[in-house]
This record gives sequence, C-alpha cells and structure tokens, in this order.
Amino acid sequence: MPPLLFEAAWNLKWSGLKQDFLPISLYATVGVVISIAGIALALNRLVEMPLATALLVGASLSATDPVSVIALFRELGVGKRLTTLMEGESLFNDGVAVVAFSLLVGLSLGDQLAISTTLARFVTFVGIGIGIGCATGFGISYLTQRFDLPMVEQSLTLVSAYSTYLITEDLGGSGVIGVVTTGLILGNFGSRIGMNPRTRLIVTEFWDFLAFFVNSIIFLLIGDQIRFGVLGDNLGTIAVTIGAMLLTRAISSYGLGSLSNGLWRSQISWQERTVLCWGGLRGSVSIALALSVPVTLAAREEIVATVFGAVLFTLLVQGLTTKPLLEALGLLNEQTMRQQYSEATARWMALNQVLKHLKQADNRPEIEPEFYRYQEALVQGKLHELQEEINQLRNEYPQLREFGIEQLQDELLAIEADFYAELIRAGWLNNKLSPLLQEVLNEAEEKII
Repeated sequence: MPPLLFEAAWNLKWSGLKQDFLPISLYATVGVVISIAGIALALNRLVEMPLATALLVGASLSATDPVSVIALFRELGVGKRLTTLMEGESLFNDGVAVVAFSLLVGLSLGDQLAISTTLARFVTFVGIGIGIGCATGFGISYLTQRFDLPMVEQSLTLVSAYSTYLITEDLGGSGVIGVVTTGLILGNFGSRIGMNPRTRLIVTEFWDFLAFFVNSIIFLLIGDQIRFGVLGDNLGTIAVTIGAMLLTRAISSYGLGSLSNGLWRSQISWQERTVLCWGGLRGSVSIALALSVPVTLAAREEIVATVFGAVLFTLLVQGLTTKPLLEALGLLNEQTMRQQYSEATARWMALNQVLKHLKQADNRPEIEPEFYRYQEALVQGKLHELQEEINQLRNEYPQLREFGIEQLQDELLAIEADFYAELIRAGWLNNKLSPLLQEVLNEAEEKII
C-alpha cells in the first residue's frame, strides 16, 4: 500500500489539484459512501449475501485505481484537468475507502459499531494520519535542504513512506491518509526546496518503477490466491457486483458532478463526467484490500473471488474501451493537436540550445572547423522545418496562440518558483515565497476581461 499511495501523491501537482479540490473531495467522500451502500444493498437483496460481507465487498471496490487510464491520457494528450480530476479522486478515495474498510472489518468479525462511535473513530483515524503525514513531510523537506545527495534523498522518500504508514497505524490512525499527506507535501514542497531538478527526476523514476513493481506483485499474489473453481461458483455474484458498481459509479459521476457545477460552478462537462464514470477502474488497491481480509472470516474466499472478478471486468472491458470513448466524445481532437504543438515547440527549444552550444564551444584540435559548420547547418535546417511546422499548426488552429501564451506563463512561474527554492537551499530565505508573477498575471487577465 505505501508505495502505491506515495507514488500517486508524489506525482499529483497541488497547483492543479486546488482548482478542483471541492469536486474531487465530493467524489472521494460522498462517492465512496454511494459506492459502498449501493454495492452492499444489491448483493444483500439480490444474492442474499450477509450485509457485513457485502459491505466489505463494497468498501474494497469503492477505491478507484485508474492507472492504465491515466497512462492512456498522457499518451494521447488528454487535458490536464480531466487527468487531475481522475488522479485526485483516486488518491483521496483510496484513503477514505481504506479507512471505511478497516472499520467494516470489525463489523464483519462481530464488533458492534454505533454511528457516533464510528464517526469518532473516523475523525481520529484521519486526524492522526494528517498530523503524522504533515510532520514527516515537512521534516524530510527541510532535512533535504541541508545536503545534495540524490541517493540519500531518494532513500529518505522511501523511508518516509513506510515509516509514516507504520507509525500512524501504531498510533491508531490511518496509515493511508498519512502516506498520502506525506507524498503530497514532499512532491509539491519538499522536492522544490530541497532537491535539484536532477534529483527530482531520479526520485520520480524510482517511484514509477516501485509502483509498477508493487502492482505486479499484487497481481501475482491474487493469481496465487484465486481458485478458478471458486470464481466460477460466484459468477452470479460477480455479475450483480459489476452491475451495482457501474450504476453507483454513474450516480456519483453525473449526480455529484451536477451538484458541484451548481454549488461551486466547477464546469465539469457531461463529456468529462462520462469519462470519469467509465474510466473509474478498480485495480491493485481493491485487490490488496480483499487480500487483507482476515483468514478467520468464513466468507473471505467469496470476497476475494468477487472483487477479483469485478476488477478483471474493469481492466479488460472498461480499460480497453476508454480510447474509443474519448474519440466518440470529441475529447482527443484538440488535445492531440496541442500535444503535437507542444512536442514541436519542445524540439525547437532543444535544438536552439544545441545550436547555442555549437556556437560557443571551443574548437577542439581533433575536429576540423568545417565539421562544426556542417553540424550547425544540419541543426539550422531542422530548426527551419520545425518552425514551418509550428507556423502551419498556428495557422490551422488559431486557438494554439492562446495555448502558447499559457505555456509561457507556466514556464515563467516555474522559473520564479525554482529561483526562490534555490535561495532557500542557499540559506538566503527561511520560507518559500509564493510566486509574485501569479498575482501580476491574474490582475492582467482581470483587466482584459
């Protein structure tokens, strides 16, 4: 659990998350309750599964895990907002689902849980998790300011993920919430003030690999645990679970999306809500929760089989049909064009740096001057081709000019923020300053409007 949660939190940018924090919170809390209640009610009424067992199945499947969908989004160039909505919901509802699952396990084992007691335990779980997560995240962030050792900083992120989880669980809190909090702080604050760009890249690649490795281990474990005979015996239960899962997901995506649009003017289009509905896959977190059911529970095998069957459906059916859905909803045309424009611009900027290096480099004695001129001519020729491609895209799609302005503003804000981080690392500043340029840009936009 810690690697999966930390990796997702590390890669989630707060700048995009805070813009849609309210709808994401709504999806991650009320949406989880709708999912648990709907799946449990359907299993209890239609297949006569004991309510306590049905609630465990619902809690396991309330955690979305759209890893493959997010990877597809990035490959196809889907908008950042839709990606953030799906990633943010998945990250936060993982925490809520795990906390709910922990409480419901006790109910399945015969514990009596009153509503007041349940709410108190939930608040305690979350509060301790956030507290330990903040202490660890900010502590590691300021510690990495003191040195520049990539391997040590990488190791500290791994230690922080597992230590936060274990300490929080030992203190009676939610280790999941603790890890998510630590990952968000280190990914958005600590990596800026305590790590240089090369170290951030190393740490990001390390966590990408670790998340892939842990996902692989989880599916190997489920392959070892599942029995095809048991899977076949529960086909009816799996079918009911899939139907209830899709129905509750639709209610959450469309209903809560409309509520968010009405209350906070979130402007989540029906196309985006459709993708959120269909793209809410279940995966490793759901399986890990099912496998964590105590072996003393008689219905454990049935729970594991049901959850695995539902997860398999989401991966094979929903996962493989997401791209055609994006095309049918018209969400790829503009994003594909933007991706092509971004790639051409990035290549143009990179080759300009190459050309600058060639002009400034001292002639090496073993290399003839004609070879330098030849290399410059090759680079300039490619730059000319890229410039023509960029101009053609701008002429065909005038909206790219506005997109280019947005990119430049993001670059300027990033440069300002990185410079403040360098001053903090050098000891010139004690606190990270918020970008002054952001206020200037916002004021300029208001005057234009």
